Amino acid sequence: MGPSDVLKRYFGYDAFRPRQREVIDAIVKGEDVMAIMPTGAGKSICFQIPALLFPHGTIIISPLISLMKDQVETLTEQGIPASFVNSTIPYEESIERLRNLYRGKIKLLYMAPEKLEPSYFTQCLAQVPLSMIVIDEAHCVSQWGHDFRPSYRKIKDFIDSLPRRPVVTAFTATATPLVEADMKESLGLEKARVFRTGLDRPNLSFRVIQGAAKEDFILRYVKSHKKESGIIYCATRKAVDTVYDLLRRRGINAGRYHAGMEDEDRRQAQEDFSFDNVTVMVATNAFGMGIDKSNVRYVIHYQMPKSLEAYYQEAGRAGRDGAKSECILLYSGQDAGIQRYLIEQGNQDEDQRKMDYHRLNAMVDYCQTTSCLRNFILAYFGEKVTEPCGHCGNCESGKGRVDITDMAVLVFKTIRSLHERFGASLIADVLHGSHSRTIV
Repeated sequence: MGPSDVLKRYFGYDAFRPRQREVIDAIVKGEDVMAIMPTGAGKSICFQIPALLFPHGTIIISPLISLMKDQVETLTEQGIPASFVNSTIPYEESIERLRNLYRGKIKLLYMAPEKLEPSYFTQCLAQVPLSMIVIDEAHCVSQWGHDFRPSYRKIKDFIDSLPRRPVVTAFTATATPLVEADMKESLGLEKARVFRTGLDRPNLSFRVIQGAAKEDFILRYVKSHKKESGIIYCATRKAVDTVYDLLRRRGINAGRYHAGMEDEDRRQAQEDFSFDNVTVMVATNAFGMGIDKSNVRYVIHYQMPKSLEAYYQEAGRAGRDGAKSECILLYSGQDAGIQRYLIEQGNQDEDQRKMDYHRLNAMVDYCQTTSCLRNFILAYFGEKVTEPCGHCGNCESGKGRVDITDMAVLVFKTIRSLHERFGASLIADVLHGSHSRTIV
């Protein structure tokens, strides 16, 4: 049985998506692989199919408990023997699941990175023959990434401690060139084959709306798209509750999801959205990882997220079926203040805080740019850009095509003639022809 046979038998597809087959073939040949593939590109299949073809078991290191549970349930329904271990599983049951991996009763074992702390569990795991180790959400290993998790730093030490090194693969949706280099070094993948499938999603249109009455915009937009599925992301739980209550009061069939809700309520909300019992989900960034819902037609950010990495990952949950979809960010100056407050309340060290501010500044630049929004995102992630896309909010409004060469020359000449000694406001006054006392 080959990759195409497994794809048809277990997943029901007749053909692979672009680049999937190349990644799978490299892994099956025994090569280490790092794959940077956008949300919706089908990363999971790239390691699940080799796992079924390999003789021994595969462990998948994943950061989110809810995500691994959902994925294991989906695999089990497809007839694929899989299980998971994390902090919710009793110790004895975790050891029993390791035994099942050893016996071949399960082929894929999802695992929280915290389980790799040296213990009796890792001693037992070292005795299990493994064909492959998969690091999902691999950007979590990098302090330069937007979602750094110290527990991911244990992965390389664990792999190095094994009596026999299995194939090692790493997958992520977004990574700047700096994060990519850090992932290679931190995971011991300097010699791995790297697959970048290209982050561009041509079916998504991007728009930033500044200074809008956010609640009025949300109501108008959702009502005019009431037959379509959408996600509205908010930066705080309080904002989620506010927007959710607003929509429900106006008779809109909405759900909500944030970490302050009970587990069962979150599970039910996720299920209602997945099966179209509700058309719009209002949520924090806790919602969406592993949601395999292809017909999300719009993603609206009620508040600016903390980074372009987070934004592109969340916006990318729209249009996974390839149909045209909208990604709209409602921006106000207060949003940056909220994110700065959240950074200050974190427990990261000073270097990490500086990186968080750096990413936040890039996010603000995106919200304020007059250039092509799609090209801004792609350039941030190290991709080559050419012509403006022609169908983002800036391009359609003409902002993306404005030639400001003459204006820029005048600005720089003024700065030089003033010997670079004054600030932006005084330069602007000079250019405006002000006759204020200071200028005269």
